[in-house]
Amino acid sequence: MKKIIHLSDTHIGYRDLSTKMGDIVTRIIYTKENSADYVIVHTGDVVEDATRDGSYEEALAHFKRLTDAGFTVLYVPGNHDYGTGSFGSGKYVKKFKKHFYGTHNFTYPIKTIIDETAFIGLDSMAEELNWYDRLFAEGELGKKQLKRLSDLLKENDVKNCKYRVVYLHHHPFHPKLFHHLKDTEELGKTLKGNDISALLFGHNHDGRVWSGRWGISRIYDGGTSTGKEGKPNPHRVIDLSRDPAFDYDAQF
Repeated sequence: MKKIIHLSDTHIGYRDLSTKMGDIVTRIIYTKENSADYVIVHTGDVVEDATRDGSYEEALAHFKRLTDAGFTVLYVPGNHDYGTGSFGSGKYVKKFKKHFYGTHNFTYPIKTIIDETAFIGLDSMAEELNWYDRLFAEGELGKKQLKRLSDLLKENDVKNCKYRVVYLHHHPFHPKLFHHLKDTEELGKTLKGNDISALLFGHNHDGRVWSGRWGISRIYDGGTSTGKEGKPNPHRVIDLSRDPAFDYDAQF
């Protein structure tokens, strides 16, 4: 059974956060001796500004250190990964996929089964790149992606897993003006009754725990792992085989 390290909102490219990310990576590598025991889940806003040349490459240099050390790293995009954060563009969808997954030939949700756990990643920017709503920092999964998510949760390989982890960028429970996930209610209806073990996200930089909603025992806001502008930066280590009380902040 692999443990999860939840990272989010690293905003690499903003001020000195790339240096801070380098320090976090070093601490992960040197404090977690058996890297094969961990899956790192990044819930978006990997970079600060996707429109800046070299932003993806700068971020990937950090994550390559982790994969070279034997860690598995999973990603989903945030609003900054598709543009400036307040203005997004569809041209970055394929670019993000190619850089962070090695291929753009797939549709979200993205499913990764590791040992006894099904990791299901969602693109909460999927319906926020139309000309009429690509401003601001809101999120929307969209009906098509939610239908695919519903179908995926019924697939035998997912149902037969002992654990199911759903991860996305936008915060479903704490709406802020021009920052909220528009189809939170629909997401809740899709997840309820499917024995979800953990729901992970970021975006609001709050770092709070929202567990118990939708019948899910672990619901974590990842804050901003690099501590952007002094905001909360929990580095939660999650062991799904134990009670949530044993999850902890590793303070990388």
